[in-house]
Amino acid sequence: MKRVLYLAILVLSYLNVFSCTTAVISGKYTKDGRPLLLKHRDTWAINNKIVIFDDGKYSCVGLVNSVDTSNKSIWIGYNSAGFAIMNSASYNLNNDTIEQTGFEGRLMKEALQNCASIKDFEKFLDKRKKPYRLEANFGVIDAHGGAAYFELGNYKYEKIDANDSKAAPYGYLIRTNYSFTGEMGKGGGYVRYVTADNALKDAVAINNLTYKTIVNAISRNLKHSLTGTDLIAEYGTLKENTRKMVYFKDFIPRSGSSSSCIIQGVMNGEDPVFTTMWTMLGFPLTTVTIPIWLNKNSILPEVVKYDDNIKDAPLCHYALEFKKQVYSYGLGSHSNYYIDINALINSDNTGIMQKLKPVEEKILWEGENLLGKWRKSKIDFVEMQNYYQSVDKRINQLKEYFKL
Repeated sequence: MKRVLYLAILVLSYLNVFSCTTAVISGKYTKDGRPLLLKHRDTWAINNKIVIFDDGKYSCVGLVNSVDTSNKSIWIGYNSAGFAIMNSASYNLNNDTIEQTGFEGRLMKEALQNCASIKDFEKFLDKRKKPYRLEANFGVIDAHGGAAYFELGNYKYEKIDANDSKAAPYGYLIRTNYSFTGEMGKGGGYVRYVTADNALKDAVAINNLTYKTIVNAISRNLKHSLTGTDLIAEYGTLKENTRKMVYFKDFIPRSGSSSSCIIQGVMNGEDPVFTTMWTMLGFPLTTVTIPIWLNKNSILPEVVKYDDNIKDAPLCHYALEFKKQVYSYGLGSHSNYYIDINALINSDNTGIMQKLKPVEEKILWEGENLLGKWRKSKIDFVEMQNYYQSVDKRINQLKEYFKL
């Protein structure tokens, strides 16, 4: 009996740590006609970096664990052909005792280096040795209007197309930590699924399905769809320095949220070079969003690259330092069940989210202007370099602003 209880606790702990919220969105329903791919990542590996790879058939850029010094795995990314991929762990597909590898990240890196489209990815899966020894929902988009999930277990996969009105009546699909082709009721993330679904339905209703909507309405969503809790509405009117600890479980952002990335693809016929990964490196509630573009010169902001002195990317490091002010209750083994909501938002507009907002808005405004200009002609790598230098300057100023 004790052994069964122990195993149950391990399973629940595993589900809590690997609890990503993801979405695949057809360009038919987005405001600008371009598909979107979201991965709000929850993991034990809360230190993340961005890496560009040029050693495959296709070059690619992606999110990598900072501890992964050999860069063996990518957890969301896209390549020079405009093919993009991410995953969420599933826990209701395999009903056997086959040992899992946990190598979803390695599969995704290999796919990015070798696949130009969703059709290529399907062939890629068909050629792989079975059992796959994986259990995951792989979300993909490509430069030809494709957008789909592949729910993959040990011996088979099922493709669910976001362009199929029967499967996706509003043009989007969401996956948390269960698969629709698996046994319903098992797995996890049912509450987070509904929270995300509510947000996307609202966006579709007013034709405002954009990357920025996803940043604010999903990755920073402070509503709980089961209990009806709305932390901003309930506690946003408190004055600053009014410490208010609230129970914080089963929201989309959670203690293990390490990043959130939204890949904005291109319209059919548009150059894949304009694919953009809007990247929230570090805890999504205490970081800022930066556009990442794959380029032949391997230009990236310094703040998203690995820094050997801190063993992390600087932006991720800063976000985790800010996060400590939010998770400020440090007693007992369940201290990460509670946050000080007043540290994030307050009526004096001095919460961490509120202080970071103008910094992020400036970065995004300049990035959007550059991208819009480039789409009319071509990418200017000098402009990109200058822009990223200004991003680095703004991000590094946060260290002094927050007195780190």
